[in-house]
Amino acid sequence: MTVSTSTPWVIATRESRLALWQAEHVRDILQRRFGRTVNLLGMTTKGDQILDRALSKVGGKGLFVKELEVALEEGRADLAVHSLKDVPMELPEGFVLAAIMEREDPRDAFVSNRFNTFEELPQGAIVGTSSLRRLVQLRAQRPDLKIEALRGNLDTRLRKLDDGQYDAIILAAAGLKRLGLAARIKQVIDTDVMLPAAGQGALGIEIRSNHPELMNALQLLTHQPTWLATLAERGVSRAMGGSCSMPLAAFAEWHGDTLHLRALLGHPEHAQIICAEVSSCPQSDADADAMGRRVAAALKEQAGPEWLAALTL
Repeated sequence: MTVSTSTPWVIATRESRLALWQAEHVRDILQRRFGRTVNLLGMTTKGDQILDRALSKVGGKGLFVKELEVALEEGRADLAVHSLKDVPMELPEGFVLAAIMEREDPRDAFVSNRFNTFEELPQGAIVGTSSLRRLVQLRAQRPDLKIEALRGNLDTRLRKLDDGQYDAIILAAAGLKRLGLAARIKQVIDTDVMLPAAGQGALGIEIRSNHPELMNALQLLTHQPTWLATLAERGVSRAMGGSCSMPLAAFAEWHGDTLHLRALLGHPEHAQIICAEVSSCPQSDADADAMGRRVAAALKEQAGPEWLAALTL
């Protein structure tokens, strides 16, 4: 396709090392593919500034994207690059996900300076995470562990581990691998042990919907298997009303032409988990979303009204 190369595109990005890597990755691809200058607009979001409270208590992961959306709306930037798991299920009017790129490793990673595997952790070991999704799965499998809050960007979290505040921390494997820190991973946790968040490991590119030239260009960056898999995962979360305040996991993986979607819901107070899954061969966005809604319906049926009511308190 032909794309005008006269005016530079500007990518709005958080200023953490991982966010900048992701934005630079997209910038380099766009410049190679279209021969167009692409600049970065670094920004600090509220999610980066508020580190003393859990995200579920202060507005959720949408705090990581709001300022970037303002830059798009004001015309200071043309696109924003996000970790897809941080993108709210419902975007504001006038905004759209133009592309979802091929997924990195979607799994969680066990990181420790003292122990080689999750199973080696002794009773009472301190594990750091601020993800409710991870917390309920850890609590269900190892109620003997002490789970403590862990906020900050990836480098901050690793520094807190190295300072001895935790025996181990749980991080997304994708971020560590993208920053060349795979050696810090002691164990990549199988999805049968810890189910990932919807969209984990994938990059999403958000734009204003009234930018057709950019929309058409960015669609060439979409990896269709990842697009459909993450749409199914996000469909679960959307149907559940999922946010940082809901201990929900959803993960879809391809087996040939068949997409297998699994989801998990934890109880906010008790070490209880329910699961649901479905397999199908989605050919369209609507098919993928329908898979998500089917799984969400199964979770709701198992949970019952009291459990669902507890999630909204």
